[in-house]
Amino acid sequence: MTENLFDAFAPVSSKKWKQQIQYELKGEDYNDTLVWESPEGIKVRPFYHYDESEVKYTLKENTTPFSTLQNIYVHDVVLSNKRALETLNRGAESIRFTIENEHVSITNLMQNLPLGTNSYFFYLPFLSVDFVNKINDFAKKTKAKCFIQIDPVGQLTRDGNWFKSLENDFEKVSAIATTISIPFMNITAGIYQNAGANMVQQLAYALAHVNEYFNRVPSINQPITIEVSVGTNYFFEIAKLRALRLLFNTLAKEYNHDFECNIIATPTKRNKTLYDYNVNMLRTTTECMSAILGGADAVANLPYDALYHKDNEFGDRIARNQLLILKHESYFDKVNNAADGSYYIESLTEQLAEKALLLFKEIEEKGGFITQLMEGNIQKKISESAAKEQELFDSGKEVLLGTNKYPNKNDKMKHDLELYPFVKQNPRKTLITPIIEKRLAEKLEQERLSLE
Repeated sequence: MTENLFDAFAPVSSKKWKQQIQYELKGEDYNDTLVWESPEGIKVRPFYHYDESEVKYTLKENTTPFSTLQNIYVHDVVLSNKRALETLNRGAESIRFTIENEHVSITNLMQNLPLGTNSYFFYLPFLSVDFVNKINDFAKKTKAKCFIQIDPVGQLTRDGNWFKSLENDFEKVSAIATTISIPFMNITAGIYQNAGANMVQQLAYALAHVNEYFNRVPSINQPITIEVSVGTNYFFEIAKLRALRLLFNTLAKEYNHDFECNIIATPTKRNKTLYDYNVNMLRTTTECMSAILGGADAVANLPYDALYHKDNEFGDRIARNQLLILKHESYFDKVNNAADGSYYIESLTEQLAEKALLLFKEIEEKGGFITQLMEGNIQKKISESAAKEQELFDSGKEVLLGTNKYPNKNDKMKHDLELYPFVKQNPRKTLITPIIEKRLAEKLEQERLSLE
């Protein structure tokens, strides 16, 4: 005979817990002492109880395990093809090719690559209807699982200019939408996090970014891919991705768009450092964990040396193996919607979604995302948020171990830099002020490099 030990204990209500906590505080105020507020204005309580919480939704009924995604920049088609094949043989499940121009041969690039279960993403930093059709024709002919990633609004935010013009870019996107059958629409939302936007802003701007395409390209009949960057605030980042899917589904219903979004998550660059760079592996590991638990469909890990080294096999292998350990040794792929039912994460998800929806509505009331970019309001809000975070870092209240806390004074980096790791100055004429990605440690690192 088995005995349920829980039957021996009477349930304790949240009211009784609060009474006991108040007693233990010896007169100090409960809210002032134990409730803290995040930069997004979300109040975090010391405990969450079933009689104050309600699980309102399951984000994805039938989920598939997250896919390990490897980024490959295509300089040389033969070498890129060889590298993709080697990467897949070593455990990657998806490949994302960044293609420089429309002269690349898709057939040669994809030669001998396995096309059955693996996914292939083609990120295009240019806009060509003919080239998109070539990829679509290849996918139809070979039945390969292909995703094209084009994003004129993302081009505007990052570069300050359209590919050609608003009218011309959307005319081409509309033509693509009516002729191809594979997913092609991409939302490059990671830039908001990397530039310093808080989580509510990231969600609202991503949603407003999507809404521009729903409004201007009514013939989108394929899943939309959303790229996000994941920071180090573990539980908040889990909730952020859940809130993003919830918000997207809510918006998509208004346009009778019946497809789930495809979320690709990458660790943020904002908290990565040159000095004590091995700590970057710890940061990316927890960020990948947040992405997986938050429901990302694919995770592209950031190599620990991505700031200062060119693409290299060692850095890529370490980044890939981090994901393989999470999948095959930590079993992060064995449970559907692992965060469902956590009162704390459910509460964060709901609060982030509600606040982001309010901000999204404000953007739409003022003319929409593109209008707000043209007027500089989005850039201003991100700059204000970034400045607040930078102040916390500069004062030591936001800690990056090995950089502004316990730095190794003997660590030298000047002679190991293959890439310029700071914001690049490129004065030129632009339609809008571009959104600039910037790491927290840049100023401090520049000072240290100047003294080496």
